[in-house]
Amino acid sequence: MSDEKNLSDDLNDMLGDAKEGAKKAADKAGEFAEEAKEKAKEFANEAKETASEFTESAKETFASGENKKVLAGVLAILLGSLGIHKFILGYNKEGIILLVITLVLGFITCGIGASLAGIVGLIEGIIYLTKSDEEFYNTYQVGKKPWF
Repeated sequence: MSDEKNLSDDLNDMLGDAKEGAKKAADKAGEFAEEAKEKAKEFANEAKETASEFTESAKETFASGENKKVLAGVLAILLGSLGIHKFILGYNKEGIILLVITLVLGFITCGIGASLAGIVGLIEGIIYLTKSDEEFYNTYQVGKKPWF
């Protein structure tokens, strides 16, 4: 019987140790969960700030017209002979010149004038797209340089 009593005591001790270990593990898990919750809140706040900054920056870019580089460059490459890229940048006189060269001179010379205007547009489109945003903005939108 004493063996049974010793075995019972040993089992009770083991059970107590297991309960104590489980309680410690639960406490530790609770601490980790609390830390994770705090870090998640910090991350959410940082994400909100970043999204807000991005939104403000995008609004400024679209409102100020700084995004005309890609639009003007692509239109110059695709439709350069019609001078649409010049109209986008606010160069109406130059846009009309390209349009007249394409339509009138192109008709008279059987397309040679239109081809030349298209080459001008292609070159300008490549120049627009290879410039940095700042350089493009200062040269073509602030400086108002109409050709090349």
